Amino acid sequence: MEKDTGASYPWEKSYPQHADWHMPLDIKPLHTLMDQAVEKYADCTAIDFLGKTYSYAEIGHMVNEVAYSLQQMGIGKGKQVGLFLPNSPYYPVFYFGILKAGGTVVNYNPLYAARELENQIEDSDTDIMVTMDFKMMIEKMQHVMKSTRLKKVIVCSMAAALPFPKNLLFPLLKGKDLAKIPQDESFVRFETLRGHGKQPETIEIDSEKDIAVLQYTGGTTGVPKGAMLTHKNLYVNTQQTAAWIIDSVEPGNSSQLAVLPFFHVFAMTVIMNVSTWYGMKIIMMPKFDVEEVMGVINKKKPTYFPAVPAIYNAIGNHPKVDDYDFSSIKFCLSGGAPLPEDVRNLFESKVKNKCISEGYGLTECSPVATCNPVGNNRAGAVGLPLPGTLIEIIDRDDGMTALPVGEKGEVCISGPQVMPGYYKAADASVETVRNGRLHTGDVGYLDEDGYLFLVDRIKDLILVRGYNVYPRHVEEAIYLHEAVEECIVAGVADDKRGETVWAWVKPKSGKVVTAEEILAFLEDKLSPIEIPRKIIVRDEPLPKTAVGKLSRKDLLVQEGLTKS
Repeated sequence: MEKDTGASYPWEKSYPQHADWHMPLDIKPLHTLMDQAVEKYADCTAIDFLGKTYSYAEIGHMVNEVAYSLQQMGIGKGKQVGLFLPNSPYYPVFYFGILKAGGTVVNYNPLYAARELENQIEDSDTDIMVTMDFKMMIEKMQHVMKSTRLKKVIVCSMAAALPFPKNLLFPLLKGKDLAKIPQDESFVRFETLRGHGKQPETIEIDSEKDIAVLQYTGGTTGVPKGAMLTHKNLYVNTQQTAAWIIDSVEPGNSSQLAVLPFFHVFAMTVIMNVSTWYGMKIIMMPKFDVEEVMGVINKKKPTYFPAVPAIYNAIGNHPKVDDYDFSSIKFCLSGGAPLPEDVRNLFESKVKNKCISEGYGLTECSPVATCNPVGNNRAGAVGLPLPGTLIEIIDRDDGMTALPVGEKGEVCISGPQVMPGYYKAADASVETVRNGRLHTGDVGYLDEDGYLFLVDRIKDLILVRGYNVYPRHVEEAIYLHEAVEECIVAGVADDKRGETVWAWVKPKSGKVVTAEEILAFLEDKLSPIEIPRKIIVRDEPLPKTAVGKLSRKDLLVQEGLTKS
C-alpha cells in the first residue's frame, strides 16, 4: 500500500464526504482486476456489444484461454503484443489475456496509416498483432509484415462477435469490407486460441516495475513516444478513479456507455478498467455516430457516460435531441479537452441532471490526475487531485520552485499513477519526469480551495509583441456567442508582431454568423491584443483527433500553416 505523509493540502477541505486524499492504495498486477470481477460478479453482464451479451464468467474464461495460447506462442515477460482493434469484446479479452500471460499491451489506433504502424511496431518491439477481419486492416498488416519485425497476426471475426441474426447477415451485407484471411502460419484465427480449457502458467509480476501497457503519445514534446505504464500505475489509477465515483455507482448493476475507443488511455482506464473494478456492464459501440449514441442511451439506459466535450456538444446541438430519453444518465466524466461552460450547460439541460464532472490527466499518468466532485462541477476548474495525487504549480523560469495559490505556472503531478518514463527514450524521460514530478507542459493555477484551473498548453501560447495570449481564453470568449458550435484559436507567424491571433469557427446547424459579427461580439470580452486579427468561418467541421478532440495541430497542417 502507498503511505501518505500526513501533510495538509488546500484541496482536502474541498473533498467530497465519501473520498479521502490519504486513502491507502493497493498495488496489484493489473490483470487481477478481471480475476476479482469474475469472483465477485461472475453472472453479471460484462459486455453488451450491439445486442450480444457476455457475462464476467464468460469473459474471464476467454481471458484464461487466450493467456494460455499466447504463452504457447512465446508471449511472456518482455514481450509486446499489439491491439489493432475497434471497440469490440475482443479488446478486453486480449487486453487482460496479454497481461495474464506476462506480456505488455501496445495500443494501436485502427485508423493509423501504414507508415505510422511501421514506426510504432519497430519502436515498441511489437511481436504479435491482434486485429479484425476487415479488409482495410488485414491489408495494412500484410504491408507492415514485409517491412517490420512483426511476424504473426491474430485475426478476430466481426461476425462472430454479433448476435443472431446479425452474425449471419453481416458477411452478406458487408462482404466487400471483409478480408480473405491468408492461409499461412503468420495469420492465426482467434477461434484456434480457444476451446482447450487450459489455464495459463502463473507469472510472477513485479507491479512496481513491470510494464503493463505501452501507450503512445505525442507527450509534452510532440514526437510520439511509448509511455511505460506499469501494473502499479494502471491498477492504482483505476482504484483512484473508482473511489472518486463510488457514490454514483451500484456495483454489479451500473452500466457504462463506451463510445470512446479503448486504444485511447482515457477509455482504457475510465471505462474498461473501472467497469471491471465495479462489475459494471459496458455497452460497447465500435464507432461514434451521434444519432446511434442517442438511440442507445434511450434504449439501453446507461448510468455512466464518459466522453470528450465534442461528443457532449454534438448531442446537445442535435436537432432531434429532445426526442430521446437521457434520464438514466447519473454521471458523465468529461476529459481529453477543455469543457466550455455552454457545452456543459446545454448537455445537462437535455439530460435534466447536473451530471458532468470535468477531469484532467495525461497519458503519462495513466491518465487521470484530477476530477471535479460528482454533481458539483466548479465552473472553469478541472477538479481536485485524486487520492494520493499531488498537484504543484512550478515556476516556469527555474522549473523547481513551487508557487503559491493563485499564481500561474507549469502544472506538475506526482503520484503512484505517474509513469517511470518513455520506452527507449531516456532523454525525453528525464526531461518530462524530474525529481518525481511529471512536468505536464500545461500552464495553470490552484485556487484557495485546491481546485486546479488550466490556462493553456505552454507550447500553444501565442506571443504577440512579447505578451502571452492564451488560446483557450480566447476560445472561451468566442464560445459565448450563441451561434458558435466549434472554434480553434492558434498563433500564426507575423513579421511585425512575432505572432498574431487567428480563429477558426464553425457555426451551429441552422445558424449564420460572420467574422465581423464575432469581432464586434468580442470587443468587451477580450483585450485588444487578444482579439483575433483574422477569423475564418467555415461550414465543415473542424478537424478532430480519433477520440473527438478538436485538433489545433491538424488544423494548422490543413491550412498550410505551422507553429514552431
